[in-house]
Amino acid sequence: MIEMPLLPDYVKLVLAPNPSMMTGPGTNSFVIGAAPTGAVILDPGPADQQHLERLAWEAAQLGGAKSILITHGHHDHSEGARALAELTGAPILAWSQEGVPEADQELHDGQILECGPDRLRVIHTPGHRFDHVCLYLEEARVLFAGDLVAGVGTVVIIPPEGNVADYLASLRQLLALDIRLLVPAHGPAITSAQAKLQEYIDHRMMREQQILDALASGPKTIPAMVQSIYSDVDPRLHEMAGLSVHAHLLKLESDRRVSHDEQTPHAHWRLN
Repeated sequence: MIEMPLLPDYVKLVLAPNPSMMTGPGTNSFVIGAAPTGAVILDPGPADQQHLERLAWEAAQLGGAKSILITHGHHDHSEGARALAELTGAPILAWSQEGVPEADQELHDGQILECGPDRLRVIHTPGHRFDHVCLYLEEARVLFAGDLVAGVGTVVIIPPEGNVADYLASLRQLLALDIRLLVPAHGPAITSAQAKLQEYIDHRMMREQQILDALASGPKTIPAMVQSIYSDVDPRLHEMAGLSVHAHLLKLESDRRVSHDEQTPHAHWRLN
């Protein structure tokens, strides 16, 4: 169970029962608002009936759910949205219907959503996925970061929905924001927000350099690069690591620093 004692008293964390190697303890769902004006529900998570009923009950104590917000369309964030909408009567809001087909309304960058004593500002932060948004609680200076960061470890970027260049740009954009508490969708909250964002940028640049170093000795396949670069990582995660390596290679290819010989999973990549 995750506890976030630094959250304002008008933010309730409800942990979804979907722990795994990719989701950590599970998806952090949030009910944000105060009685009697109602609440917004952020990232309802999987289609688990007991979890969704808990979210609906928490919102009902505050006057009901006004909206259901989705940070991005991955199933561990959005799968339960339609069932929750049927339970509460609240509309589903997401960046795009392309990303979340169940969405009733599309969000836009800079949009303000009222939630009791505070306001949520929508910030489009593509990279982990093209439709990813963060929600900034303005008075409390709390950033609900979705999968832009994780409470423990890093996040995976999977092309073509994910894009490393966009991801780095999103991290750098948030460096300018006054964040008291960085709240990811998986794992515990982070108090040193700016340091964590810079750590993620540095980590991605380190991975990029590791890929360039690996290619310096000659052409290699992605699995061969994963074996050397991620030698200290649980082998069960190597398949996902390969997706991140591919995402970095696509960025480097766009920068005209690398190229590959064929469009197959076993293509050999080389320095230009």
